[in-house]
Amino acid sequence: MLFNSFPFLFLFLPASLAVYFILGRLGAPRLANASLALASLAFYGFWRYEPPGGGEPHRLYAYVALLCASTAANYALGSVLQTGRRGGLLAAGIAANLAVLGWFKYSAFAALTLNAWFHLHAPVPRVILPLAISFYTFTQIAFLVDASRGLARELSFGRYCLFVFFFPHLIAGPIVHHSEIMPQFARPEARRWSFASVAAALCWLSIGLFKKVAIADAIAPLAGAVFAHAGQVTMIEAWAGALAYAFQIYFDFSGYSDMAIGLGLFFNIRLPDNFDAPYRASDIVDFWRRWHMTLSRFLRDYVYIPLGGNRLGGFRRYLNLFLTMLLGGIWHGAGWLFLLWGAYHGALLVICHLWRGLRKPLPEALARALTFVAVLLGWVLFRAAGPPQARQLLGAMVDLRSLRWDRWASGMQPSHLAALAGLLIFVNLAPTTKRWIETRELTLGDAIQVGVLFSIGLLLMRDVALHLSQSEFIYFQF
Repeated sequence: MLFNSFPFLFLFLPASLAVYFILGRLGAPRLANASLALASLAFYGFWRYEPPGGGEPHRLYAYVALLCASTAANYALGSVLQTGRRGGLLAAGIAANLAVLGWFKYSAFAALTLNAWFHLHAPVPRVILPLAISFYTFTQIAFLVDASRGLARELSFGRYCLFVFFFPHLIAGPIVHHSEIMPQFARPEARRWSFASVAAALCWLSIGLFKKVAIADAIAPLAGAVFAHAGQVTMIEAWAGALAYAFQIYFDFSGYSDMAIGLGLFFNIRLPDNFDAPYRASDIVDFWRRWHMTLSRFLRDYVYIPLGGNRLGGFRRYLNLFLTMLLGGIWHGAGWLFLLWGAYHGALLVICHLWRGLRKPLPEALARALTFVAVLLGWVLFRAAGPPQARQLLGAMVDLRSLRWDRWASGMQPSHLAALAGLLIFVNLAPTTKRWIETRELTLGDAIQVGVLFSIGLLLMRDVALHLSQSEFIYFQF
C-alpha cells in the first residue's frame, strides 16, 4: 500500500484513525496502541511485488513474519541490554541484524561478483528484497545501542511493536530513536482528536502529495528517456537529464518526508525532520545535514563516531569519513554504482573538510553552485542502470562536440528546459514546507490553497493497481 493511493487515503487512514481515537476516548490506551500497531502491520502486508521485467504482481505475506521475528528478537535482546548486562550481546545483536539485511540485500550481488571474478559457477540466491528492511533494521540497531547506553528503556512488547511498526516511518524513514517517539505515545493527549494537529497534518500531507504526483512523477519520464538513450544524447540533453533526475528524487523524497510528518501528526506524533532544502547547501557537509537527515545522523552516531570520529588524528578522521560514506552508499543498494556513489561522496567530504581547514571560504553563491553541480554528478552514478550507462552520460556531459540545439535523441524539447530552469529557481527560493506551515497561523485562504493542492494531487494520482512501479517512492527500493 502506498501513501499516494486511493485505498490508503480513503479507506486505511480513516479507519485506523477512527479505531485509534475511539479506543483512546473509551479509556483504553493499550488497546488503542495495539490497534495502531496491527493496522501498521496490515499496511506493511499490503505490499505488492512486481517481478523485474514484468510478470504478475503478487503479495509476499511471508515478509510480515520476517518483520515480526526481527522485532521480537530485538525486543528480547534489548530487554537484556537494558539491565546493564552487555558482554558480547550488543555486538552479536548488531551482527545478527546486519547478517539478515546482508542476506536479503547483498547475497545475489556477492554471488554474481564472485562468479565473475573467479570464473565460478556457484548458484545465485533468488531472494526478493523485503520492503523497508534497511529502515527497520537500522531503527532497531539504534534501539539496541541506545538500550545498552541507558538511553532507551522499553518494558512493553506491545509498545515496542508500535515503535517499529508505526506506518508513517516504517517504509522509508525517517530512521527514528525510541526516545523520540514513545514518550509522545505515552502522553494522554496523543489519543485525543486535535483539530490543530489535523489541520497541520492535512497541510503536510497535501503539499507532500502534490510534490510527489504533480512534480516527481511528472518529470520521471524525462529523466528516464535521457538515461535510456545515454549513448546518443547531446551535451544539453545529458545535463537536462541529470537535472531532471535530481529534481525527481528531490521532490519524490521531499514529498514522502512531508507526507510522513503529516501522517504522524494525524496521531499527534511529530516525527523528526528528514529533509531541509538540500540543494541550498553551501558545501557537501551542509548537504548531508539537509538530505536524509536521520540517515546522516545514524551514520554519524553509529558508524563514524564508533570508528573513532575525529579523535584519532587527521588521517584517521578523513579515513573514517570516507568509510562511513562508503557504507552509506552500500546501504542504498547492492551494486557497484552505489558503492562508487558512496566513495564519491566520501571523497567530497574529505575535500570539503580539507578546504575548511584552509579558512578560505568561497562566496556564498559560488559555494552553492559548486555544491549543487557536485551533487548533480553524483546523481548520475546513483540513477544509472550500470557503469556503461553512467560512463556514457557523464561523457556526454563534457563532450563539447555534441553541443547542439537541433537534435533531441531523447525527445527533449525547449519547453522541458524551461521547466527545469523553473524548478531550479523554485528549490532555491521557495519556502520549505516546515517554514510555510509552522511559522504562520493558518487562515481560510491557506486552507483553500491546501485544498486546491490536495485536489490536484488526487486528480493526478495514479491508481496503484495499474501503475505500481511508476507510483512507488524512490526510497522504497532501499
